[in-house]
Order: sequence, then structure tokens, then C-alpha cells
Amino acid sequence: MQPLPLQPLYDSPEPARANRDVPATATLPITLLVITRDEAAVIGRCLDSVPFAAEKLVIDSGSTDGTPDIARRHGAKVVHKDWLGFGAQRNFATTQASHDWILALDADEVLSPELARELEEKLPELMKSPSAGAFLRRQTWYMGEPMRWYRPMVGEKLGRIYDRRRARWSDVRVHESLRFDGPTRTFRQRMIHHHNPTLLHRQLKILHYTELKTRDWLDKQRPTRLWLAPFVFMAAFLKDYVLRLGFLDGGRGYVVSQVAASYAVYKRLRYYEMVRNPASRDHVDKFNDGFLP
Repeated sequence: MQPLPLQPLYDSPEPARANRDVPATATLPITLLVITRDEAAVIGRCLDSVPFAAEKLVIDSGSTDGTPDIARRHGAKVVHKDWLGFGAQRNFATTQASHDWILALDADEVLSPELARELEEKLPELMKSPSAGAFLRRQTWYMGEPMRWYRPMVGEKLGRIYDRRRARWSDVRVHESLRFDGPTRTFRQRMIHHHNPTLLHRQLKILHYTELKTRDWLDKQRPTRLWLAPFVFMAAFLKDYVLRLGFLDGGRGYVVSQVAASYAVYKRLRYYEMVRNPASRDHVDKFNDGFLP
């Protein structure tokens, strides 16, 4: 599989030119939806990559870096909502849209010019069909260039286009996904994901995601099964490095596989601590406010 001929995008508070090859187009009755907190470095290029959306809507949970102002300059309506968790935040955001059809992107994602043209051409047909939504394929940039072989970062399928009357986000704190009530389609061209700018950012995000995920486990009273941790690490690493072809991406493939396996284990260690010592659950809120994204 050959990598897409992508170029890195650099951020600016001014209107981005990432999709300069996309011609001016009439808008379509669809809302671009982005949830944010402190995304000033990337929100502009995300919004500018969708020139055909009749509405651009940003749901912000308390940015302090100017994200709302930048979003407005790039044509978005901004609504503040205190953080509810990823699933609940996206479901709230869905209710704020002016259109039933929604395209959901993360702030660090953009449509490639090729995908923007494909959507402009095919969305009218999709929105008239019995389909409940569609999947997009995502190409990830990691450590400054696109991954070439590692399967989750080359052609990962994600539900991102939906009719809110026939789809809903799973109500979990993290790792949410769309649940469709009807048939779906998959578009061919890629959206581009600019992964965490450094490993430091990734590790901070892992700490944050772990706190969210372990609270979902607490709600479900999941068994701890700490004895599985060594086997979880080996299984997760081998799955990513071998079965998902991480080894073909060289050093970057090793790093992404190692980080993923460590995350799989750390979630279980932290969950064990929360169950074994319930007081440990109460020391994180202040830490979150001052340190975690």
C-alpha cells in the first residue's frame, strides 16, 4: 500500500489555505461539528478544510488560548458547554446543529482536498438516500510524516457523517463511536489526522484518557484481573507491531506499538488502584484542572 502524497499543514490564526485546490462551491445543508478545548493551533485549518458546509459549529468546553475567537474568524458559530465526557459532549453538540446531517471532525483533523471534492459531489445523493450516515477513512501523520503501513493509521474507518435522526454517539466518557440505525456508506478518499505533536503530548493524553476510561469501568463494576496485565502488554504489542504491520514503519512503528501496549496496561494498573484504594479517585480532579488536557 502506497502512502498518500500529503504535505504537512502549519497552523495560523488567520484563515488557512490547506485546501486551496478546492474550488469555491455552493454550500450543502450539513453542519460541520467540532468539540474543542484549547485547540488554537489547529482549529482554523480544520474549519477551512470543509468549504461546502452550510454551518460550522464549535462546542467549546472552556478554552483559555483564544480558540473561540479563532473559530469565529474562520466562520464558525461557537457554543460553550462545560465538559460532559466525549460521548455526552458530542450528543449535546448534535442538538445544537441547525441541520439534521452532520459531519463530525476532531480539531486536529482536516479533509484532504480530494475528500472535500468527493463529499461535495456525493453528499447530496447520500442525504436523499435511506442511509443513516457514512464512514470516512483516516490517514495519520506521526512524527512529522504519514504512516505508510501501520493499519490503524493508514486507512482506519470512522463513522463521521450522520443523520442525527438515525444515529447517536455512544454515551461513554472516552473512545466514543457512532451508533447507526440504518445502512451506511464508506467514502474512498482520506481525511488527514495530525497526531499529537510530541510524545509528551501523547503521554499527557493517555493519563487523561485513563482517568475517563477507568471511571467507565467503575460504573460497570468491572473485575480488576490484574494478573492479566503482562499478557495484555504482550498481546497488544504483538497485535500492533506484527498483525497491524507496525514493524514495516520502522522506528515509528515500534514507538506507536510500544505506547499503545503501555496504555493498555496502565489503564488496568490505575483501575486496580482505584478499586484497591478508593481514596485515590479523589486526588485527580485538581490535578486534571491544572495539568491534563
